[in-house]
Amino acid sequence: MGTQTSIQTSEKPLGRDELAQLVARDIAPGSFVNLGIGQPTLVSNYLTEEQNITLHTENGMLGMGPAAVGDEVDGDLINAGKIPVTELPGASYFHHADSFAIMRGGHLDICVLGAFQVSATGDLANWHTGAPDAIPAVGGAMDLATGAKDVFVMMTLLTREGVSKLVEQCTYPLTGVGCVTRVYTDKAVFLTGPEGVTVRETFGCTFEEIQELVPLPLKKA
Repeated sequence: MGTQTSIQTSEKPLGRDELAQLVARDIAPGSFVNLGIGQPTLVSNYLTEEQNITLHTENGMLGMGPAAVGDEVDGDLINAGKIPVTELPGASYFHHADSFAIMRGGHLDICVLGAFQVSATGDLANWHTGAPDAIPAVGGAMDLATGAKDVFVMMTLLTREGVSKLVEQCTYPLTGVGCVTRVYTDKAVFLTGPEGVTVRETFGCTFEEIQELVPLPLKKA
């Protein structure tokens, strides 16, 4: 039996907030960023003032702050996921069409999205599982996936049935082709691209254990 090597940086898998904090830390200062609905919205709570990040929302806002709590809640001030948010100094509001022009025009540095599947070459499937009773809801995901300069995905590595969401080829309808550059999961961070998948770091498991879970060849960073 060969010697196992590790690039583990945590003794246990990451929770949702810990993962959001990691993504926030990795966003370059001065970036213009869109956070998709679901897990990605948590990232706004961990961005620092020093990073000088400008958050864009699909429903027509630049300069979104963290989620609103208590007296901060304003029913008219929500993100695309209908979660009450705050505004930062200099925030602006505009028509939905102008918001999509920002997304489609290549003006976003990063978008952070959830996913049902991501392929080895960075294909993204996040709007429909193909199940007969599922309600298709692609929304602006395809515009974000193709318009943003970098696409980060946040998801659990495994489904409830224990099947990897990181796959050789997506079996669900695609949102975008070759668009995902990083995949943040509870068990590891993966870098994706034309040359395959690299494991940057693991959480609560070794590289070898991740390789047993994911049905495609992995490389170490």
